[in-house]
Amino acid sequence: MVYLQDMTTSIANLARRVWPLIRRYGFDALVLLGAVEASLELAYGRTNNKEAPTGSLWVLIPLALLVFPPLLARRRFPFGAPAAVFIYCAGVSFFEGRLVTFPFGIFLAVLTCSFLFGMLPERRQAVSGLGIGIGAAAIVTHNNPTQGASDILFIGVLFTIVWLAGNALGAKLTQYRQAEERAERLEREREQRARAAVAEERARIARELHDVVGHSVSVMTVQASGVRRLLRPEQEREREALLIVEQTGREALAEMRRLVGVLRRPEEAPALAPQPSLQHLDKLVDQVRESGLAVDLKVEGKAEKLPASVDLAAYRLVQEGLTNTLKHAQAHRAEVLVRYGNGEVELVVADDGNGIGGGDGGGHGLVGLRERIAVCGGQLETGPRTGGGYEVRARLPMNGE
Repeated sequence: MVYLQDMTTSIANLARRVWPLIRRYGFDALVLLGAVEASLELAYGRTNNKEAPTGSLWVLIPLALLVFPPLLARRRFPFGAPAAVFIYCAGVSFFEGRLVTFPFGIFLAVLTCSFLFGMLPERRQAVSGLGIGIGAAAIVTHNNPTQGASDILFIGVLFTIVWLAGNALGAKLTQYRQAEERAERLEREREQRARAAVAEERARIARELHDVVGHSVSVMTVQASGVRRLLRPEQEREREALLIVEQTGREALAEMRRLVGVLRRPEEAPALAPQPSLQHLDKLVDQVRESGLAVDLKVEGKAEKLPASVDLAAYRLVQEGLTNTLKHAQAHRAEVLVRYGNGEVELVVADDGNGIGGGDGGGHGLVGLRERIAVCGGQLETGPRTGGGYEVRARLPMNGE
């Protein structure tokens, strides 16, 4: 059974490789076979046949072979190639009237020319080709001493039938090509409209970020800076708190400008600002401590360089976990654990609060985290701790897969 499947697969693969060659060169191969057949028929089929041409084979065979080369140039000269065949056959008939009508290969060649005329997309050329074919057939038949008027009528009807078949096929192929071109054009237009819609939406979001959020954060930062300068010298704790607010506001503005730049110029997205990473955890933990929450940071294992996406996702997880603890958990202490090993990095953010570290039920932060972790191939677990408090735990592969 396995052998049969392998053989079937091999045949299918061979057919896929051979079919393009057959489509391109199959007709040319048939033309060459027709030339060979005409030569053999002239060489061995003239015995006791009154309709056979007379004369030397050294003359007849080259004259017969010259019928076929124009068909090999049909792609470059779709009208000229079949016209040349008909004109040549009519001319040769004055030298030997029975040469053109005797070999079956030449008969098939002129039928093919009539079919090619019918396939021409230009109506005037197609009709002119049919006239050339019938006119050449009348000359050849007239020069053949073994044929008469009835043969002219038969050949004319036959050429017309073949021409109509070619015309019908050509019309179908033209419709098919037009349908393909129309589908491709519609697809391009759809993609252009989609890109335009995306660009317009990105620009709208960028404007809102810049005009609304950016303005609000700027006002908050300026106000914090102004209040900090008005404090008395002994108000050191208040001054430090306002300085943290001011610094955080400036960092938020810088991050927002980077995002606005990405939205407006996505092709320039990577290099507008450095992304935060686990190397910046100390600074993040210090900011949280200055906000009044005691945080223990522990790193186990040898820190390794992580892919940018994994590094950013890990940082955002710790940031979101500590932010939720500050806002919602009413905790006194939090723990951050970063553990490297076994090809992954494990992150744990735990607190001793009321066990609702996920926030007020909206859960948008954790939903976004879950999506970010999943994109990096990691796993996220959140929930209340057994001994009280809340825990966010994630495992991320170091290779980002």
